[in-house]
Amino acid sequence: MLLVLTPNTELGWPRRPPRLHAGDSTLRRETSRFFPTSAGAPAPRPCPPASLFECPVCFDYVLPPILQCQAGHLVCNQCRQKLSCCPTCRGALTPSIRNLAMEKVASAVLFPCKYATTGCSLTLHHTEKPEHEDICEYRPYSCPCPGASCKWQGSLEAVMSHLMHAHKSITTLQGEDIVFLATDINLPGAVDWVMMQSCFGHHFMLVLEKQEKYEGHQQFFAIVLLIGTRKQAENFAYRLELNGNRRRLTWEATPRSIHDGVAAAIMNSDCLVFDTAIAHLFADNGNLGINVTISTCCP
Repeated sequence: MLLVLTPNTELGWPRRPPRLHAGDSTLRRETSRFFPTSAGAPAPRPCPPASLFECPVCFDYVLPPILQCQAGHLVCNQCRQKLSCCPTCRGALTPSIRNLAMEKVASAVLFPCKYATTGCSLTLHHTEKPEHEDICEYRPYSCPCPGASCKWQGSLEAVMSHLMHAHKSITTLQGEDIVFLATDINLPGAVDWVMMQSCFGHHFMLVLEKQEKYEGHQQFFAIVLLIGTRKQAENFAYRLELNGNRRRLTWEATPRSIHDGVAAAIMNSDCLVFDTAIAHLFADNGNLGINVTISTCCP
């Protein structure tokens, strides 16, 4: 017996669409969406989605070297160190099994910056991702005060509010030309002096830091930071001047953004550096005055 089923259009079954011929313009439009039309041009190979590498624990990306559990599930190296079993199958994470195939796929993927949710639109090769994220303009700002005691992080717009409420001892002076007075520079050990300067609609942080490089030898580092981005900092210049006893010591530079921080400036010697002997030449009863001038740069 041969049973034939015929679509019943009265019951709402779809009718067969009309057959299109090669010369039909509709067919040409539809196929051009999927196949290249230029002669001899190969179809571009699609880039694998970065979501294939999403860690099931922290939702960051699993980047090479990529390790898997015995069942083949992936977890990022940071989370793996804190886990005793696979978060997907509860299987053992040891012994470590390298997934070379996924590492090869990762080399063809462009990963978004971890700060994409705050505005960064870059996508990068996995080897470029860590270095970029260390300096990304969209990463959270840390408290710019020198030292490691304050762990605050937040947006650029919230920095001044944080300083005003959490660091009330910091004095703010108005104007583009002020005197930064550091008192008791003979205090032992590492000491920081901090002051704010407000001019040209921006806030600048003035920092004088004393460090003991080795026993009996102390150095002073003076720098100006902009409460702003690196791009905004390029619009300004500052001058630091020690003046007295018929001597003058001057340093001129572009202020650094607070994103860079004081430590980076000291490490790169991008600041006014002088030792205790120089400081005593300009000090008055243990107090050191530094003339600070902020100016705008011509475009």
